[in-house]
Amino acid sequence: MMIVRTVLESNTAKCYAPSFVAVNLCLALIDGALAFIAFLQLSRFHRRDTRVGWTRQKVLHLMIGSSNTGSLVYFVAAIVATCTRWHHWSNAFGFLLMAFPKILFLATFLLLLSFWVDVCHQGNGEDDEDDDEEENSIQQVLLDKSKSKSGSSSASDRRKCCSFHGIHVGTRQKFVVAAVVLVFILMISFAILIWIASGDNTADPSLLAEVYVDIFASIILITGGGLCFYGMRLLFNLRKVRSEQVLSEMRKVSGLAGVSVVCFTVSSLIALLTHIPLFYHWNPNKLHGIKALVLLIMYYFIGSTLPVAFVLWVLRELPPQNIVSRQEEQTRITYVNYDTVARQPPQQWTSSTVSKNQVSKASPI
Repeated sequence: MMIVRTVLESNTAKCYAPSFVAVNLCLALIDGALAFIAFLQLSRFHRRDTRVGWTRQKVLHLMIGSSNTGSLVYFVAAIVATCTRWHHWSNAFGFLLMAFPKILFLATFLLLLSFWVDVCHQGNGEDDEDDDEEENSIQQVLLDKSKSKSGSSSASDRRKCCSFHGIHVGTRQKFVVAAVVLVFILMISFAILIWIASGDNTADPSLLAEVYVDIFASIILITGGGLCFYGMRLLFNLRKVRSEQVLSEMRKVSGLAGVSVVCFTVSSLIALLTHIPLFYHWNPNKLHGIKALVLLIMYYFIGSTLPVAFVLWVLRELPPQNIVSRQEEQTRITYVNYDTVARQPPQQWTSSTVSKNQVSKASPI
């Protein structure tokens, strides 16, 4: 109600045009719905089998939910801050609210890319170190199980769900974490420079923000290219797997790779050529007309909402409720197989196994 009252009490010169306010509210509602779905699926994954710790699906859902929650806060804050002429919005605070959800969005797809790279390079002798760590972790888990009592309490289950202690992080996932930390440091550095430039009448903080937007758009474009390249390699590897469901899994991989490269290319080009994300902070008067409205929808809806929604759709399937340990020969190929979770470290979300010539019912992600 406060947002509606603020919009009604403000005129077009002071606030956004009504069409742009409606678009912002729609984008906020969509992001809120996606965040709710992501967190709901995260809780369902945990309740499905409390013995399993943090898997790839859980981590991706956590990142997606956090990113869309940040976008929801940003769209609502943009309307309120601009219509009320909040001075600090055009300084570093608005820039941080704009950039932080995008970093979480980037981290989600960088993690996905690292998982695909792991799959494509399995069996090439490039992951011996991770295999040794995985074997040691399995032995440690078996030792802990032999010492523990049968049955687990609900407190232990909650501790396993909420605790990140003991998670095995692969080598390529460590590179992703390092890259995201560097981008986060870059964001903080630009925010400090924008805050300093805002107090200096001779400097233009919008130029600093444009440089950051250009750098981030280039990173998104490279990420889309990486997903396309390794998606094609993964499709080539999937063709060698004999299974009834391999065609369905190939469609998921090809669809996600195609959606990512198209959406990332569109949003990156719009950001590089128009800098439309910065209009909320320094040029709100330019957010008028059909052209700006179309660019706004293409940048946020096509560039962020569609890829996230597609990932949630691919990850919609829940694992089997009753996990049965099998004594079959294991071959590392493509995805997480919940039928073999009992033989894996319960908190390891970077390694994946499936039975020989068998495709998991879970997502190839």
